[in-house]
Amino acid sequence: MGAQEQLVAEVEEVREKYQVVGRREELRRILAAARAGRHILLEGPVGVGKTFLAKVVASHLGREFVRVDGDERLTESKLIGYWDPPIVLSKGYVREAFIEGPLTKAALSGSILFINELNRLPESAQNALLPVMDEGLIIVPHLGELRAKPGFLIIATQNPEESVGVTRLSEALRDRFVLIKLDYQSEEEEREIVRLRSGVNDPEVVSTAVRIVRETRVAPSIRRGASVRSAIDLASVVSQMSSSPSEDDWVTAAVMVLSTRVELREGL
Repeated sequence: MGAQEQLVAEVEEVREKYQVVGRREELRRILAAARAGRHILLEGPVGVGKTFLAKVVASHLGREFVRVDGDERLTESKLIGYWDPPIVLSKGYVREAFIEGPLTKAALSGSILFINELNRLPESAQNALLPVMDEGLIIVPHLGELRAKPGFLIIATQNPEESVGVTRLSEALRDRFVLIKLDYQSEEEEREIVRLRSGVNDPEVVSTAVRIVRETRVAPSIRRGASVRSAIDLASVVSQMSSSPSEDDWVTAAVMVLSTRVELREGL
């Protein structure tokens, strides 16, 4: 069996084991990049399954999954690690005084560092990734160079640049990732996802929930529509309201679920 056939078989194995609906091509690309030891940047709207696919790949490869959520408060020292003052005062800058941050922990254990919403990190934290991505090294003052263990990999996600509160990654950082884009899935695939994740087996409820959510993505008054995650919650909530939901039930459930998940255009 050639490399291409092996990869196709591996994709199907992953899809079956982890109940991944669709995403054959995306999984093929992610697995190929991971096997090649390349750091991966997954780009797509909120709720399209970027985190889910990253977790699936980490589990499939047998790697620990170390997660970091992008935040402007995540400093370089929080990412790499810091010195514990009481131990430093009593023993000096010894190894046990250094508290590893998630980047160092993942690198030294050969794990996968998952950075959710990379383009929300401050520039200093983004720059801290460059040495370990380039040379597998983390440089800690007073401690020296720490070398990443084989198998270390960064999988990061980012929302599209037009999203609110995100910044464009530097060219230097983008140059060190392979980019894989994810978009919303087909209506048929979203119905299957809702059925699997919500446990709702009524096809009419599932179809209606998916149809409502998909409408939010094309409505002219809505800047950012809802994801399949909202359809899962909508189907779950409305099915608890009634075994045969009325129009009022759907309206009530939709307001509950979608109010915090869609973004209206300015002036509306």
